[in-house]
Order: sequence, then C-alpha cells, then structure tokens
Amino acid sequence: MSEIDPALVRFRETVPAGANWSHVLKRGTTLRMRALGDGANVGVLLYHFELLNERLNLPDTLKCQHTARLTAGHCLYSDMGRILASITADTCGWHDPLTGCSNARDLEAKYGASHYQEARNAFHKNGYDGFLTELGKYGLGERDLAMNINFFAKVSANAAGRLSFHEGHSKAGMFVELRAEMNTLVVLNTCVHPLDPRPEYAPQPVELAVWSSPTPAPDDMCRRHCPENERGFLITERFFL
Repeated sequence: MSEIDPALVRFRETVPAGANWSHVLKRGTTLRMRALGDGANVGVLLYHFELLNERLNLPDTLKCQHTARLTAGHCLYSDMGRILASITADTCGWHDPLTGCSNARDLEAKYGASHYQEARNAFHKNGYDGFLTELGKYGLGERDLAMNINFFAKVSANAAGRLSFHEGHSKAGMFVELRAEMNTLVVLNTCVHPLDPRPEYAPQPVELAVWSSPTPAPDDMCRRHCPENERGFLITERFFL
C-alpha cells in the first residue's frame, strides 16, 4: 500500500461499521478511505460548502466522462459543472454510482426488525437515515439528498439493463483517495450496500486519513482524462480567481 508522508497527514479517524461521518474537505487536501474488512461499503454525498445548494450530480458526472463506474482519473461534478473532488488513487478499481443507499424498510425485510432499545449500538442502521442524521448538522434535510456513490462496491449492468452486485469485490486494505477541488462537504456512512446479497447484516468499518496535497498540475491524470475534465477544471479554478 502506498504510504502517506506522515508530515502531510492532518488527522486520521476510524468510522465504525454502520456509522455516519462528515467533514469539510478543504481545497488542497485529500481524503483516503481504506476498508478495514472484506465487503466494506461507503456511501458518499458531496456538497459545495460555500454554496450548499450546489451538490454532487452523478448523472452529469457519468455522462461527461462516458462511464457507468468510477475509479482513478474520474472527477466528481456538481450540478453547476464544477468539480467537487477527483479520484486520484484507487486500489479497488470499480465503485458504484448507480444504486443509491439502503433504507429501513428494506433492511427490516431482509434482516428482520432491529431497534436500538433492544440491540443498542448493534441495531441495524441504514444509509438513508444515516445521511439525514449527518446532513441535519448543516441545516440540510430530505430535500437535499441526491444520488450517492457507493465506494468499494461493484455493480454492473447487462444488455437488458439488469443490475448485478459483485460479491467479494471489496477486500480489507483496499483504499481510494478523493482530492478536494473546492471546499467540499463530504457526508458518508458505512452502512451495507442495498444490493449486498449476504444473508447476515455485516457492515464494515473504514479508516480515514486527511492529508495536505497539491492542487492539480497541467498534466494531472484527472485533468487529462478527457476533454470534458479539462473544461471542468477551468470552470472550477475560475471560482478561486
């Protein structure tokens, strides 16, 4: 695993299984997410912290980069055409931008009823409620939810458009890095993927590290990935002039 220079690390933190977390990732910093168990899933939403009604737009992100999956070299676009973050490193190779997050109804149908009063912190937590809990800290709510990315999950579509979850894709120790191109509010949870076929409720923890990183150079991998990204970086950089 590529090690981060300890002198550049601002902080490290472990997010427990089934928990939620948020942080304003400043331009000039990178977030590394590392799976601590097999079958990890990290649902992520992104918002422009200085203009919170500007947020991740996955349809535009996928369309402009001609892809139905995310990996190193891809940029994550807002609904204003600016780049909120770029994927600068990835040992997993495929992340799911298609299938959204789990909810309480589906978890109960699959795993049975589970409530805090009986199970305490081991109760079944879902992605939808986890996002809302974290968004509430910033004055955001249900109307501010958008399509989320599921990092460490692989979901493919066949010719008929049927989605398939690839079990065993995510392994402990895999990591992915998001470089902030704006001051970006990152909201995430470690709840199970909505299509995970495992019969037991088994979310996994992740380790996070935020570290200082340079802004993208003219030959940056993400900038040069496609002509659309060149334009996306130009529009983003104008915001800071």
